Amino acid sequence: MIEIKNLYKNFNAHKVLNGATLTIPDGKTYVIIGRSGCGKSVLLKHIVGILKPEKGHVIVNGLDMNKITDKELSALRMEIGMVFQGGALFDSLTVGENVGFGLIEHGHLERKELLERVEESLCHVGLCGIENIMPSQLSGGMKKRVALARAICIKPKIILYDEPTTGVDPITADSINELIKDLHDKLKVTSIVVTHDMKSAYKVADRIAMLYQGKVIAEGSPEEIQSSTHPVVHQFINGLAQGPITETIDQFKGV
Repeated sequence: MIEIKNLYKNFNAHKVLNGATLTIPDGKTYVIIGRSGCGKSVLLKHIVGILKPEKGHVIVNGLDMNKITDKELSALRMEIGMVFQGGALFDSLTVGENVGFGLIEHGHLERKELLERVEESLCHVGLCGIENIMPSQLSGGMKKRVALARAICIKPKIILYDEPTTGVDPITADSINELIKDLHDKLKVTSIVVTHDMKSAYKVADRIAMLYQGKVIAEGSPEEIQSSTHPVVHQFINGLAQGPITETIDQFKGV
């Protein structure tokens, strides 16, 4: 479904992606881990076509994102649901309008079918009957669920999650993890979750890949990642203050 081949992306002199390579097969949940600022979200933006690489290729459903036409990109985006960090709901729209936004903008459904799709999507995430509520009336966890409902409302083949458990308490985070698993099983989608929350990663992943210094340095099942002897992986997954990651940062700072 998704192939990332030797991907490079710079922002001015800062190298964010430096030859990243990863293949994500149909129907699997891949979790991409790494420190904040390591390029996880940048990788997602390449998959959805928001960013273009300096070098390398992203191929989604057989379409090379470097060569895709505007029409093909628009059609492809209707097959990709995106759950943004923090939810990214429109404050001026109701919950129902937020959930149906993609279909309102790009779909061709009759109003009755649209409303039914919105209701179905909200019920999938355990929020039946809140279509007319404003986002300001929702808790942080409910906003995350509404963002999930918006992502699945277009009936995507791929769902991208950008730090889905950031900013919520541990109980809410676990309920979101359960929801990600449940949606994957019910909808049979390919899922990519970027996170630095290892508890979440272990719970939802079929496979985990670690991004470090712009490259995928390790990939495996949750059990394989947990038992990895790679020093960078070991430091990160165990949350250790001492190790090659912090040594590299200290050298960069001149400490």
